[in-house]
Amino acid sequence: MKQKTMKPWMLYLIILLLYIAMQFASLPISKGMIAFFTANGYELQAAKYNGFAWGLFVTNILAIIAIFLVTQSDKKFWTVFKGKKESIWKSVVWGILGFFLALGGQMIAGYIERAIGITEGSASTAQLTEIAAVAPILIICIVLFAPILEETVFRRVLFGGIYTKTNFWIATIVSALIFAAVHNELEHILTYLMPGLVFSYVYYRSKRIWTPMISHMLMNGFVMIVMLNHDKILELQKLQQSIITFFHFF
Repeated sequence: MKQKTMKPWMLYLIILLLYIAMQFASLPISKGMIAFFTANGYELQAAKYNGFAWGLFVTNILAIIAIFLVTQSDKKFWTVFKGKKESIWKSVVWGILGFFLALGGQMIAGYIERAIGITEGSASTAQLTEIAAVAPILIICIVLFAPILEETVFRRVLFGGIYTKTNFWIATIVSALIFAAVHNELEHILTYLMPGLVFSYVYYRSKRIWTPMISHMLMNGFVMIVMLNHDKILELQKLQQSIITFFHFF
């Protein structure tokens, strides 16, 4: 007997619910982890940071596995666009290019935000960096798991679902706005909007979901490197400025 394929909207709804469930499930799991680290002699702050990081790590893995299993019910789930997909190496190139485009977009967004008086820097990113410095396992969540989950939800489900019913521009703008809004920093919505637009484009261009995943991973990885080495970068900038000042005397 031929197995029935789940309707696309039902599959989309299940994936969205799994993603939301992951957000809520991380809270009780993190509390349990905090209790575990506290019982093992960690100081309260270190226990909280490690508990949060490991709680997120566990829920991310469970969510990825659950979503992967659900998508197996529809063999055509990952096929959204008509036409031939880009070759593997071109898709990788587009993924790398997407990183630079997203980075450039965020720089433009930063200039605009400063021009209209919005304070530079993300409080959420700063807090996650502080936690990652104590619990490095969080870096895997940020650099690897978050791009996989977010691109599946915001690009394949939202962008892909809207695209099949409307067009590229509506799907891109709506999915990017939602992507920016759920980061819960509305004052920096433009900063999150830019990558969302770029990730949608490289997905559309390559027709492969792992292309925007590459862009997203590189973006998050770059941010983590910069934030974790912020003090060292400032020292290098001061040294560079000192050298420039020194040579101005000649």
